Amino acid sequence: MKIDAHFDFSAEYSILQRGEDGIFYVGEVGEISYPEEGNELCFEIEDKSFWFHHRNDCIRELVRNFPPMGKRPIFDVGGGNGFVAKGLMDVGWEVVLVEPGSSGARNAKKRGVEHVICGTTHSAAFKNSSLPAIGVFDVVEHIEDDLGFLRHLRDLLEPCGMLYLTVPSYNFLWSHEDMDAGHFRRYTVGGIKKKLLESGFQPIFGSYIFSFLPLPVFIFRALPYRFGFAQRIKNEKISAKDHVISEGGFGRLLTMLLGHELNLIKRGKSLSFGGSCLMAARKE
Repeated sequence: MKIDAHFDFSAEYSILQRGEDGIFYVGEVGEISYPEEGNELCFEIEDKSFWFHHRNDCIRELVRNFPPMGKRPIFDVGGGNGFVAKGLMDVGWEVVLVEPGSSGARNAKKRGVEHVICGTTHSAAFKNSSLPAIGVFDVVEHIEDDLGFLRHLRDLLEPCGMLYLTVPSYNFLWSHEDMDAGHFRRYTVGGIKKKLLESGFQPIFGSYIFSFLPLPVFIFRALPYRFGFAQRIKNEKISAKDHVISEGGFGRLLTMLLGHELNLIKRGKSLSFGGSCLMAARKE
């Protein structure tokens, strides 16, 4: 499947209809375990967030090290506002964003993502063995039947198709933030590898990222949640502040740590501890 500016999804998938805004729409997408306002809140902070930028940098290196066969397009499933999709496009990859939330799809278009489908892999009726590569970045934790979802993604992929994913790590870090976000669980690298193997994938790379995050997340989120003192903070200004690297010594240390992590990922090295898991797997 070759995607270009003249690619017509409606010819390949008759259920898809292009709207006047250039987005391909499908019918009912079903229930989604994600807050309705989630995409808009993320859209406010993504461009200035060290977390989103570092995750993007690590994902780009992951795809560079383990590319789809023949530099084929990557389908970014549940890709929100298109921050990852645009980041991959900026380094030369062709990307199709598949996002069930209408606000996320519109934001992705604003951001410059060319190919946007407002729907799910189910509602878009993708054919089995038709997609060369799929990315699910902080998506699997929102799916109650994660094993069934991974098997579904495997069915959609071509032989030797690639799967890229990120998920939040460690159940001991569970807090009100996970509940508010619509998460069902958190993972370890070993745990998500086991899920991938059970669903018919061959894991080829796994690492943690954000090695400095588990301690503050445990102290300031998980512990208060466990002892019943957690307060659900809905103020996006406070959230945005938490995502910006401050000036001074701490900011320089944080920048150095992020650079060290990214250098390891570039070299195909794994980190043994961190706030998120980063994985690449191939369809067997």
